[in-house]
Amino acid sequence: MDLAQRRPSDILVTYRIETAGSAEALAVKIASDQSTGTFVDLPGETPQLKARAAARVVAFEKLDSFEAPSLPAAGEVFNRAETTIAYPLEAVGSDLSAVTTVALGGVWSIKEFTGLRVVGLQLPAAFEGVYPGPQFGIDGSRRLTGVYDRPIIGTIIKPALGLTPDDTAHVVAELVASGVDFIKDDEKLMSPPYSSLDARVKAIMPIIRDHEQRTGKKVMYAFGISDVDPDEMVRKHDLVVREGGNAAVININAIGMGAFLFLRRRSSLVLHAHRNGWDLLTRHPGLGFDFSVYQQLWRLLGVDQFQINGIAAKYWEPDHSFVQSFHDLQKPIFSDADRPLPVVCSGQWGGQAPETYRRTGQTLDHLYLCGGGVVSHPGGPSAGVRAVRAAWDAAVAGIDLHEYAKSHPELAQSLAKFGSKTVSEGR
Repeated sequence: MDLAQRRPSDILVTYRIETAGSAEALAVKIASDQSTGTFVDLPGETPQLKARAAARVVAFEKLDSFEAPSLPAAGEVFNRAETTIAYPLEAVGSDLSAVTTVALGGVWSIKEFTGLRVVGLQLPAAFEGVYPGPQFGIDGSRRLTGVYDRPIIGTIIKPALGLTPDDTAHVVAELVASGVDFIKDDEKLMSPPYSSLDARVKAIMPIIRDHEQRTGKKVMYAFGISDVDPDEMVRKHDLVVREGGNAAVININAIGMGAFLFLRRRSSLVLHAHRNGWDLLTRHPGLGFDFSVYQQLWRLLGVDQFQINGIAAKYWEPDHSFVQSFHDLQKPIFSDADRPLPVVCSGQWGGQAPETYRRTGQTLDHLYLCGGGVVSHPGGPSAGVRAVRAAWDAAVAGIDLHEYAKSHPELAQSLAKFGSKTVSEGR
């Protein structure tokens, strides 16, 4: 296969393709179908037009073939390859909706595929500054919480659904007194009739403000403001701001890129991204997207804090996938300012702290978010927060958790209750 030359202005997308036919032919077909070509020859597809607008295959590598296709298909052997297609910036432009339409979305409709996964995206310098990027990110999250020498420790209001605003305020009062840095609404809680956002904000923010006045520490509370109507979402945003709040939970897949950008350009809150629904796009290894691709779009649009699961998570994602996602968020797209704060979450309770610390490069730049691991602590939520803080102190100091627990009773209680959910499972 003759490979074209890459140009600095190209948008580069890498696909892992699978087919019962020729992988080489299919790579060429992607480049044609997703740019200037179609199923028949076109009289207007001149050499001059193709030189300006046609996508080109710039890399191709055969992989091992498989006997079982990712999608149901007839055949005995299914050929796999990794190929990089260069899309001319002149033809696509710097609009992310154009990138997703041309290079990421329409490719799946090509019928010869039995599997297709987007595994790489490299945007040219022309995208830098087009979108606002994180407003707060790592540095802003630390500044607003006043935490600099350890992970930001956070928790989630549980039960996720069913608590009235007064019930929630009672839990919040105990949590802020414990020394927690961050609290969030569960992503499933937005503004149901029994606990509207308006009522919740008015019940919770006086507790946050009072604690700040007495101690000087303002606990970051992220309210769920997601809404399919961008104007209503901005109204909710403005309500939180008026009451002195500084963060919001956004269900990014539910509202979409355009609505998120609409909010980001008007926002003065830390935007905490929950990626629920992401699993549909990535869980099958032969289909969908790698997180390394997906996360770039949302970072450019302005995510400040990005949830990515954690070690020994309660969900399906294996540890190596979480670790890779963490490192993906650490890499600048164009500059350090476009790096959001990684949010380590999903079944975390402190026991995973040593392995998290080791496998993320001994960095403390993340939000360590525990739901049940804090609020279900035998000694109550306050003891749960102290247990997590102790676990991280031990991890950073290189002290075995069980040894450290001898002088930290809250950690000892956590180990007794949650100890079976440990990193030693080797996930």
